[in-house]
Amino acid sequence: MAAQKSISCKLTAPELQKRKATVIIELKRLLQYKEEIDNGFSYSFESADDILDKINDFIKTERICCDFFTFQLKVEGSKTFLTITGPAGAKEFLKDEINF
Repeated sequence: MAAQKSISCKLTAPELQKRKATVIIELKRLLQYKEEIDNGFSYSFESADDILDKINDFIKTERICCDFFTFQLKVEGSKTFLTITGPAGAKEFLKDEINF
């Protein structure tokens, strides 16, 4: 049985602030729809290449600092869906710490 991962960000405060000021703020601006699901959130965006690049940048950063998240990226026609889930506490972390 795998050990439960800690629900906390591994970036220092200055790193987190820089990330919030760039990638996360940009994704919030591009967000078309947000849906709360049992263990996380699902987000929808347009599927333009530059938006996909920003989502990939977000995932690359988050998987390092918040290794308890599970990311699912789906592109259907003109829509892109990013689903972020995790163990108990992950949804609250998304709301409180990342505000996304």
